[in-house]
Amino acid sequence: MAIFEGAGVALITPFLADGSVNYTKLEEIVEEQIAGKTDAIIACGTTGESSTMDHEEHLQVVRRVCEIVNHRIPVIAGTGSNSTAEAIHLSVGAQEVGADGLLLVTPYYNKATQNGLIAHYKAIAATVDIPILLYHIPGRTGVTMKPETIVTLCREVDNIVGVKEASANFSVIAEIMNLADGCVDLYSGNDDQIVPLLSLGGKGVISVLSNVAPEQTHEICASYFAGDVKKSCKMQLEAIPLINALFCEVNPIPVKAAMNLMGKEVGPLRLPLTEMEPQNQERLKKAIQDYGLL
Repeated sequence: MAIFEGAGVALITPFLADGSVNYTKLEEIVEEQIAGKTDAIIACGTTGESSTMDHEEHLQVVRRVCEIVNHRIPVIAGTGSNSTAEAIHLSVGAQEVGADGLLLVTPYYNKATQNGLIAHYKAIAATVDIPILLYHIPGRTGVTMKPETIVTLCREVDNIVGVKEASANFSVIAEIMNLADGCVDLYSGNDDQIVPLLSLGGKGVISVLSNVAPEQTHEICASYFAGDVKKSCKMQLEAIPLINALFCEVNPIPVKAAMNLMGKEVGPLRLPLTEMEPQNQERLKKAIQDYGLL
C-alpha cells in the first residue's frame, strides 16, 4: 500500500526574524494544510530549507510536525544526504520521533556510480522499518539515477517503495514504470506535470504549490482518481501561470515570498538564499491575484 495518494505538501519551514524556527507558525501552517485536504506532509525537504539545519534542529522540526499532525495524515521526513552515515543518523532519528516515511534525495556532489547509489540506499533502508521514497532530481544534485537502479531498489528492498521523480524527463519516467511492473509508487516532483505523471500510473505529487493552494492541488489529484480527467486537466492548466511564478527563482524563494504576500508571515529565508528580486515579486503577486488567492 502506498504511503499516500494525492497531493503531499513539500512544507516550507517558517523562521523568525533572527533565523530560528518559528514553531508557533509551524503549527498554524500544518493545521491549515490539514484543513485544506492535503494528503501528506513532507517535512524538512528542499522546500523546508533542510540544507541549512543542523541535525538536532532538523529532527526537532520533524518531531514537532509529527506531534501536530498526530496521525491524521502521513508525515514523511526528508532525511537524505551526500553522506550515507549522516543520512542513516537522520533517518533513524526521524523514525524515532514519529515519521511515517522518509524521502531520500540522491547523494549529491560525490557523483556515486549506480552501484554506489544502490549500496547507499540499501545501507539506509537496513537501519529503519518505515517506508522510503527515493528522490530523483538531477538538476539539483548533479546525479542521474537510472530507471533500472530505481526499479532494482524498489524490487529488492522491502521498505523502498517508490520515487519522487523531478527529472522532468517523461521518456525516463515511462521507462521506470515499464520496468517496474507495479513495484514502484511514482510521485511527481514537478507541479506543472501532475496530470501527465498520473497518466503513467503515478500515485500523486509532492508539491510546492500546495503550500499556497492545498485544496486545489488535492483536487487535481482527487478528480483524476475519480475519473474526471477533464476537470483534473483543466485545473492543472489553470495553475500553470502560478506554478511558473513559484519557480521563476530557485525554490523555496518564491513560495515563501508568496506566503508572506498572502499574509501568512512565514518569515525570511536562510542564507545563501536571499529575498526575491522586485520584478519577480511583482510577477508572483499578479499570478497569486489572478489565481484568486489574494
